[in-house]
Amino acid sequence: MSMDYREYILDHYRHPRNYGKLEHPDAHAEDSNPLCGDQLAIDLQIDGDRVSAVRFQGRGCAISQATASMLSEMIEGRTVEEVVRLGKDDVLDALGIPISPARTKCAFLSLRVLHRGLALAGLEKPPTDDEDDDE
Repeated sequence: MSMDYREYILDHYRHPRNYGKLEHPDAHAEDSNPLCGDQLAIDLQIDGDRVSAVRFQGRGCAISQATASMLSEMIEGRTVEEVVRLGKDDVLDALGIPISPARTKCAFLSLRVLHRGLALAGLEKPPTDDEDDDE
């Protein structure tokens, strides 16, 4: 890859993939990070057992918005089961650079919203509250 990871993150932030919203999503969720004010909403279209379309909208820091863009690319075309299994390590791997503990909340916002959307649509059991606490 010709870009280093910081450039890659900034590219996703400046040119987000799948930004927008779906007219009639099968799954929708939104959330915010009260510590820094990042906001995010995710819409999913599910055909059979696959994510056929994903859109997100939000505002916030480069990490939160770039992660949402990267995650949207990661899940499109995947089965719901594969998406449900995505975790924090997958997000950190996608970012490709170490981030401070304070910034992990920014990075994990899109994952939390994604799992909440699947849960609200009845496609995943809701995450437990203690899952969100800091280690």
